[in-house]
Amino acid sequence: MANPGGGAVCNGNLHNHRKQSDSLQSGNCTKNGIVKEAQQNGKPHFYDKPIVESFEEAPLHVMVFTYLGYGLGTLFGYFRDFLRNCGIEKCNAAVEREEQKDFVPLYQNFENFYTRNLYMRIRDNWNRPICSAPSALFDVMERVSDDYNWTFRFTGRIIKDVINMGSYNFLGLAASYDESMKTVKDVLEQYGLGVASTRHEMGSLDKHKELENLVAEFLNVEAAMVFGMGFATNSMNIPALVGKGCLILSDELNHASLVLGARLSGATIRIFKHNNMQSLEKLLRDAVIYGQPRIRRAWKKILILVEGIYSMEGSIVNLPQIVALKKKYKAYLYIDEAHSIGSVGPTGRGVVEFFGLDPRDVDVFMGTFTKSFGASGGYIAGRKDLVDYLRVHSHSAAYATSMSPPIAEQIIRSMKFIMGLDGTTQGLQRVRQLAKNTRYFRQRLNEMGFIIYGNEESPVVPLLLYMPAKVAAFARHLLNRKIGVVVVGFPATPLAEARARFCVSAAHTREMLDTVLENLDEMGDLLQLKYSRHKKSARPELYDETSFELDD
Repeated sequence: MANPGGGAVCNGNLHNHRKQSDSLQSGNCTKNGIVKEAQQNGKPHFYDKPIVESFEEAPLHVMVFTYLGYGLGTLFGYFRDFLRNCGIEKCNAAVEREEQKDFVPLYQNFENFYTRNLYMRIRDNWNRPICSAPSALFDVMERVSDDYNWTFRFTGRIIKDVINMGSYNFLGLAASYDESMKTVKDVLEQYGLGVASTRHEMGSLDKHKELENLVAEFLNVEAAMVFGMGFATNSMNIPALVGKGCLILSDELNHASLVLGARLSGATIRIFKHNNMQSLEKLLRDAVIYGQPRIRRAWKKILILVEGIYSMEGSIVNLPQIVALKKKYKAYLYIDEAHSIGSVGPTGRGVVEFFGLDPRDVDVFMGTFTKSFGASGGYIAGRKDLVDYLRVHSHSAAYATSMSPPIAEQIIRSMKFIMGLDGTTQGLQRVRQLAKNTRYFRQRLNEMGFIIYGNEESPVVPLLLYMPAKVAAFARHLLNRKIGVVVVGFPATPLAEARARFCVSAAHTREMLDTVLENLDEMGDLLQLKYSRHKKSARPELYDETSFELDD
């Protein structure tokens, strides 16, 4: 992929990945990882269960009242804007200075309508400051507003021991200092906090090299490169891989960093329906048959962009079928494992291990260290020639400051912990505990009658709230009960699909989860949130396609 006109990876089909894995075990790859471990256990892991994803529709009356609520909020918003324009109500929003009244306005009035009149009414549910490590329990700084959420002031009171159901601390490795973090302290004393240079100049440390070798070993690939910011890992590296004359096929629910990277690349972008293999195959077939618009030349490269776990939907990519299509149509596959690395798979190695596929089936691995590893930054991994190409052409390598040494050591410590290189099996136990907690939490919510989205194995659990007033009431009431949750609404979700997003952690005890579930049961009755009728929606049809050939 380093070559802009390069060829595709070796051909194959979905049904021969067992043979590929067997040949890999016979000596084609000597690095540690899922393949070597599978060989030691006597048999490889393959995901042979059906992929269970839930996207239940809300009852009609819920959708009617949801849109009605937004409609009434919009009408009152226009009325309040009228009062502000007349000087009857004070306007706290950003406005142009009087001396710039003849300038083209920086702040478009209507573009801020939603923020000014709807979001501001429930703004207290976001950006809540915490003052402790984001472990299973954390402390929240209490704040109040005297002007309807335009500004806040702190009361000085600390809300202690709030159950943390919102942080991406999947394995519980983002915690307060203990003796296991002594190596991080030692690195801080030896290297300091910052590098003050880019990787291209004087910012490549031995710690970065150690981490990159460890990431490659963990993923069972040839090489890896690490970056100081997860978002920039996508947005600054995709433009180095594709450009004008290339085609990007992007899942409609991809993260903003993938979307930005695709747009910055200058490549043609086409969107396929979420996890919909028929939609993806149609785009691939058309791309191969018709080529580039107008000139009809073949695309230089076709790159499929997907995520491992989609953080707003809790769904897991249908990787086996995407790999089959990728091989069939000679496309490249770029997978963002920001939420799946460390959180799924028998040993936490992500969706490739989860489905028992060959790591060589994926051309570009991307992931972040901000979730399961309790740190920050990201990585790109794959073939050595790919990584060597990015070392030269990546915008992050050329212009961004290198990863902080203590952060690199925290990632090394966490990764060795997960791999068992610390001499214990505690890392593997946490991966298994996370899977147990996830299944338990999702099963109980289903039994209570809530509508939840996503895969039954995904630790990201969206619970649908729909109505904007219930979004605010839900978060406020739970904080009063010392439970911290993240609520999400438009524009991060579709207008009528506001939700609470729970993140399950291995650090959560059964007692904590039962406390949360008991309170959710009460809140579901109080706010009438138990909408589930256990009826399939139209969206799961996206996962049931069988009308395309898996074999070449």
